[in-house]
Amino acid sequence: MGVWDKLLDLLFPPRCAFCHALLGPEDSGGMCKKCEKDLPYTSGSDINQKIQFLSGCAAPLYYEGDVRESLLRYKFGQCTGYAGVYAPLVAKCAAENLGGFDVISWVPLSRMRLRKRGYDQAFLLAAAVGKALDMPVRPLLVKTRNVRPQSGTGGAEKRRANISGAYSVPASAAVSGLRVLLIDDIVTTGSTLSECARTLLTAGAESVCAAAAARHRD
Repeated sequence: MGVWDKLLDLLFPPRCAFCHALLGPEDSGGMCKKCEKDLPYTSGSDINQKIQFLSGCAAPLYYEGDVRESLLRYKFGQCTGYAGVYAPLVAKCAAENLGGFDVISWVPLSRMRLRKRGYDQAFLLAAAVGKALDMPVRPLLVKTRNVRPQSGTGGAEKRRANISGAYSVPASAAVSGLRVLLIDDIVTTGSTLSECARTLLTAGAESVCAAAAARHRD
């Protein structure tokens, strides 16, 4: 660790990405030992959800408690470094619970929302997962309509209607025959991932599976 890094640690001590407690010398990977042990991990059949058009959708954590607060800071609070904390969990979960895939992509933001937020949290996570799995990460989708946020839309049926036709595959993407792993931060009803998968399959992808940092409980 260089002098500058040590100074930054003195001014801004590193904190756990989940409970936000100060990290000690025994902690690693951006989370404390307590969270590493006690986070609400998914298990058994809850790891892999069945979502239309997806061959599988895996998430290592439930979207609740400190996980929820962490993802809100990541998504809306400029805590972009959390992608490196979530990535090993997502990568391991995807490798162990999903079929084979050739390329990693992500659920993109619209241009308007990207300008407003300043970063695409799904892209950052996808890039970190790609690094962890040593796999290529490619932009295979664009969001062509700036729809209402899914979180404020309502139930599954309304979410599906809201997101329908919102994505397209650029001609330069060349997805034909590819097995795609699609990354997002949170899975609620799966409507967004389902629409993205449908779009990729229509464009010629062989299969689409998905992975996220966390999912809602059924």
